[in-house]
Amino acid sequence: MSSERAIDIESMLRQALAPVEPPEELQLRSWELSTLGDPKNWPRLGRPAAAAVVGSAAAVGLVVLRTRRQRHRRRAQSSNVASLTVRTLRDGSREARRLLDELH
Repeated sequence: MSSERAIDIESMLRQALAPVEPPEELQLRSWELSTLGDPKNWPRLGRPAAAAVVGSAAAVGLVVLRTRRQRHRRRAQSSNVASLTVRTLRDGSREARRLLDELH
């Protein structure tokens, strides 16, 4: 009886430890990660990041230009530097919201 159990345990261990092929999705992901190590692929990876940086810089520049356009009116309405600063920040945030609304 003990030999039958040994055989059953042995066959169960073989079955449990049999090699399993990973799913194709996992193989694709590991391939993508392995390509990151190749310096020839780095410029391709930087393009989306560079586009995001350039787009963000353009958006900030547009907000600054729109806010600067109204500086004379804000200066005339402000009685001191603190008031001018608050008005400028408020106008800048308003312009940023307008720009986001235009994008959507």
